Amino acid sequence: MNQILAELLSCENQIDTFFVNQRINSLLKQSNIAKKYGYSPVVVMRFIFSLVFTGKNLFRTLNAGETAELGKDTVYRFLNSVNANWRRFLHLLSGAIIREQLTPLTSEKTVKVFIADDSYYDRNRSKNVELLARVHDHNENRYYRGFRLLTLGWSDGISQIPVSFALLSSAKKDNRLVPMREGIDKRSNGFKRRAESTLKSPEALARLVRGALKNDIKANYILFDSWFSFPSTIMTMLASGVHVICMLKALKTIHYGYEGYTLHLAQLFKMVRKRAGRSKVLASVLVEIGKDEKGNPVQAKIVFVRDRSSKKWLALLSTDVTMADYEIIKLYKRRWDIEVFFKMAKSFLNLAKEFQSRSYDTLVAHTTIVFCRYIMLALARRMNKDPRTLGTLFHAGCDELRQATFAEALQQMLAMLQNIVSDFLGLTDAQVEGLLQKFIAEVAPIFKKLLFPVPKLATT
Repeated sequence: MNQILAELLSCENQIDTFFVNQRINSLLKQSNIAKKYGYSPVVVMRFIFSLVFTGKNLFRTLNAGETAELGKDTVYRFLNSVNANWRRFLHLLSGAIIREQLTPLTSEKTVKVFIADDSYYDRNRSKNVELLARVHDHNENRYYRGFRLLTLGWSDGISQIPVSFALLSSAKKDNRLVPMREGIDKRSNGFKRRAESTLKSPEALARLVRGALKNDIKANYILFDSWFSFPSTIMTMLASGVHVICMLKALKTIHYGYEGYTLHLAQLFKMVRKRAGRSKVLASVLVEIGKDEKGNPVQAKIVFVRDRSSKKWLALLSTDVTMADYEIIKLYKRRWDIEVFFKMAKSFLNLAKEFQSRSYDTLVAHTTIVFCRYIMLALARRMNKDPRTLGTLFHAGCDELRQATFAEALQQMLAMLQNIVSDFLGLTDAQVEGLLQKFIAEVAPIFKKLLFPVPKLATT
């Protein structure tokens, strides 16, 4: 009987495995998220982390009585902590996974990159959310209520891991619909994140990159689209020690130095010599984008690429002038990984949908937990060489959680059956064990698969 119960208990789902292997309890303590009274933070964290995989929201889960004594006040007290350093937590988690588990799987020659982008964080039906702002949605070219989720990811070309983010309100005071909550200690992490939310995107991005590098998360390049491709932003990234590869926007207000001329992008394209034939690369040219702190000119390479969809051209810039044209194009393709991340986070992992709190601290805490869910799925896909998509892995995680709950219930029933048989029939332990083994042998195969699944072997 003890062996049977041990096998049932060994049916761990990937959430439990992730929390144990990544030492989530220790990372929470290092991030100033410690127990004051009541439940341990890791218990509350695991409960919130698992919600999306159960198919129920917080209200339905609490009403179903599935959390014993864990209540709504406990959950929101955990999320509303102004002292919790969620950025440090995400740095510690992503940095450890990148250094200890992903980097050993890739060659030293493989280029590692940061990917930066922002996405609309929807709170369009809210009125009193702290620091709520009018935000421009680039996709629909309209203004909505919400925030801009500026995200920094790390990629080795196979796995994309989010390492940091800033939930931006608006740098313009007139666009902020709700002010910052008063009475917050200016020394607290919550106040620092609120102050950061009113920065302009390039300045916030520079902070994210410096924070990642400070926490030993390394990359050779940073990729971003044309919304960040201003010379000042590019120079700031270079000063941080990271080369830039980005898409350029043909603005007449941004100029580049070329053969003694100061030209905007369209003028530069007309001036350079084009390649013959139907080549994908129309031209490439070295330009000057500014001067460094010592007054020395900073060069960059601009590659003009044929845009087959509109029969026009696109321009990519690289501050690494030694890189070949096709390598620049190939590396920039990785930027699409962060678009997949945003789609996954919003469609499957309940980003901006799971909690409707008015507190800015709750928004930051929950967004961090959503990022951790994605990290778990990305890591499972990489370590197990799983050919399934992240969406399929998400649904597999939901099934695993249901199976684990079923196994726990059956374990309790078998333990009760053991006590009843021993007390009323007076059978020995060996006889009870034989009886249960015969019972399990008669169980339908579909239930055996749920009770005793074949474990998957992870690669090292």
